[in-house]
Amino acid sequence: MSSLISLDHVTFSLKEPHDFAWLQALGEVFTVFAEQDSGNLSFGVEKNGLKHFIKYAGARPIHFSGEPQEAITRLKDAIPIYENLRHSHLVNLVDHFQLENGYVLVFDWFEGEGLHPHWKFPPPLKYEDPDSPFFRFRQLSIEYRLEALRDIFDFHVHVEEKEYVAVDFYDGSLLYDFTNQRMRICDIDLYQQKPYINTMGRLWGSSRFMSPEEFTAGAEIDEKTNVFLMGATAFALVGGELDRSIQKWEASQALYEVAMKAVEKERDDRYASVKEFVQAWEEALGSEKNNEKT
Repeated sequence: MSSLISLDHVTFSLKEPHDFAWLQALGEVFTVFAEQDSGNLSFGVEKNGLKHFIKYAGARPIHFSGEPQEAITRLKDAIPIYENLRHSHLVNLVDHFQLENGYVLVFDWFEGEGLHPHWKFPPPLKYEDPDSPFFRFRQLSIEYRLEALRDIFDFHVHVEEKEYVAVDFYDGSLLYDFTNQRMRICDIDLYQQKPYINTMGRLWGSSRFMSPEEFTAGAEIDEKTNVFLMGATAFALVGGELDRSIQKWEASQALYEVAMKAVEKERDDRYASVKEFVQAWEEALGSEKNNEKT
């Protein structure tokens, strides 16, 4: 059994009824994201011409198998992460507050589309459907996609400087504004402060982006893990994702070699830090531009 919820212009299903009267004070609901398995619900609201993104824990979403209190605790734990990692390429947390039966985070609204809305465009639709945000992103020029990668890398240099490691980052963490060609990062709720040890075995995340140590209980998750993640992200946006052959790569040979070093299975064969990786990436970009001039 499920319960149908109607709020302003949107309708969605939950496992059981839930009180959303509190949303009225935040504005009119114009969209809802209710398909995630994290235990969170998210809403787009508008009030006096200003839009916000609301992330809420406390209900029982259809695809969530845990208890609401687990989701509430995780959402509260995410607050200092967003505050400590504030950055121009990260969605901006503006408020948060406790409710009787849940917890709320309020973000500035960003006019972007998630690159991996798997409930709407599951594989192979993600790669084939012209309406899929991922498909449309991959049709952009290589220059636009490399600029988006630069924003992702820039943010993760910042993450590294703040002594954090990225956990559960994948293309579902990326919002792209196709009108203004801007990238934003979202859903960093599970990023961790260093030192961080993998106590789970398989960590949260998409296997398309995860390093070997993210599948290994007792392994240290550190800068070299983040290096692998950045290389995997490059292959997702300008290469063949898990097919890391040069034939699937759409950028230069020099950038391919940098990305390949980043995703080495042996940690010691990777770059020592995201900063070092980005330096190598920028040098490869620079040499490419110099070759174009000569």
